[in-house]
Amino acid sequence: MRISKSQYLFIITAMLAVYYIVMGVYLNHLGYYNRESIFYIEKTKIIFEGVGNRIKVMGLTAPLLPFYCSIIFSSISTYLAPVIASALGTAALFYIIATAMSSRIKNDDFYLHLVILMFFFHPGIVYTATSGKAIYLVLIFFFLFFFNLLKFYRSNTTFHVSLASMSLVTLIFCDYKFIWLTLFFVPLVLAITLQSLNLGEKESIFRLFLSFNSPSLRRKLISKTFAIYVILFILPIASIVCYKLLNLTHANDLNYFIESPYATWTVLVDKLNYDMTTAATNYQLPELSVLISARVVYFCPLILVAIYLFRESTYQALTILTPFAFIEFLHIEYDKLYLTYEYYLAFLVLALLCLIFKAQTVKNQRVFKVIVTLVVLAQFYTGFDFLRNSLIPEERSYMTTLLNRTPNTDQHESMEMADYINSLPKNSHVLMDDAVAYPIAAFTNDIKELTLPYQELFLSGIETPYKYDDYVLIATAKNPFTGYTQLNNRYIPLIRVVNSGVNYKRVYETDNWVLYKIISIQ
Repeated sequence: MRISKSQYLFIITAMLAVYYIVMGVYLNHLGYYNRESIFYIEKTKIIFEGVGNRIKVMGLTAPLLPFYCSIIFSSISTYLAPVIASALGTAALFYIIATAMSSRIKNDDFYLHLVILMFFFHPGIVYTATSGKAIYLVLIFFFLFFFNLLKFYRSNTTFHVSLASMSLVTLIFCDYKFIWLTLFFVPLVLAITLQSLNLGEKESIFRLFLSFNSPSLRRKLISKTFAIYVILFILPIASIVCYKLLNLTHANDLNYFIESPYATWTVLVDKLNYDMTTAATNYQLPELSVLISARVVYFCPLILVAIYLFRESTYQALTILTPFAFIEFLHIEYDKLYLTYEYYLAFLVLALLCLIFKAQTVKNQRVFKVIVTLVVLAQFYTGFDFLRNSLIPEERSYMTTLLNRTPNTDQHESMEMADYINSLPKNSHVLMDDAVAYPIAAFTNDIKELTLPYQELFLSGIETPYKYDDYVLIATAKNPFTGYTQLNNRYIPLIRVVNSGVNYKRVYETDNWVLYKIISIQ
């Protein structure tokens, strides 16, 4: 019995999911974790096992959608949940792209086979699927956003703008930095509207001249432009306003979800990545604005092919170029941060989208297929090179673990301290600040025994720890996050002055952490 194309794609998707899960579990057993997945693990444990008011943790942990996707699989395994989510999510991304490609390129499976090859072997896509990070969600909704915009250009149906708007909302709740993408669509909407008017002129400047010199066309242009602005932007704006009000209500801070280390893992980790790179002995040249787009082209030369395919349509080519302006803006706006791998992978997805829409329009298919094949093969190397020489330590660590297949020790210290806490007598309570110590909290077996900032008694515990806790975890002076917590090397001398009748004894120590026992009250 011959299987249909949809069945074939489903089988390939299932194979990819299994392949990703097996590889992700293997890396997990080698000890590979990243701070994003550990953050989700710790917050998940608080929600299901913690004591006290967990509403704020449940509703304000950001980015929201990746966290919820991780929670879904926590019933299988709390520690593997982010890996399972990323594996299945990346397989779903393949299915979305492959389905769109097979429906638009019906009589030629060449491009579909290239996509299959890419999802099995491209280092960046394998990293997305097996790292436990939420890159897969960003890529899915980035693809859907541009996919629906390009469909609108062809059909002139505002339904597709509505779908693009919903995709944009979801994208923002996967990575808030994509809110800035809207900035570059504000001028583009006018070009889109001009193109949708039924005019004889082809060039945009002449279409604009005709529209403004005709009262009826002018009214139509203004009305349609305003309508597209409303459909495209009102939902993202309303969603962000509502979420900010939710933060204000529960945390007394509109921007709690993007500024607090208790709400998002990026606040301190991005700073740490930058500090570690700039302070390294083998100092690497930082990203420069003029080189960002060049790095994108080096990583994804297929994007040049994509732009070439849209060369005859100015406003569509500008749409494809918009992400270039977006990442250049990110580099200026967040000048102390390095662009992570997901922003480069977005261009790979965008290039595949352009092939879906335009590959069949090329007359000389044989030559074009040879070019695309060579470019895709080149991208396997550049994808590997970007991970191996990344400015982000966690990305380099992933590639080292994958290639060497030796135990990863990045979280060894956190696991070591967590193991000691796990060995403490039952019902021992440890005062801990999970703004900086969330990896230790994540590896602790019983989170009920930890006094954490989400609990109302945390501040009282800091002031009088002997009333609430048996132990206190302190960040040493060597800890890169020591300046971001009250429980640092200055805490014990100060608390001894305030509570002179209490003694504190070191019971376990690592390079970055010291566990003190509260031993007596005189």
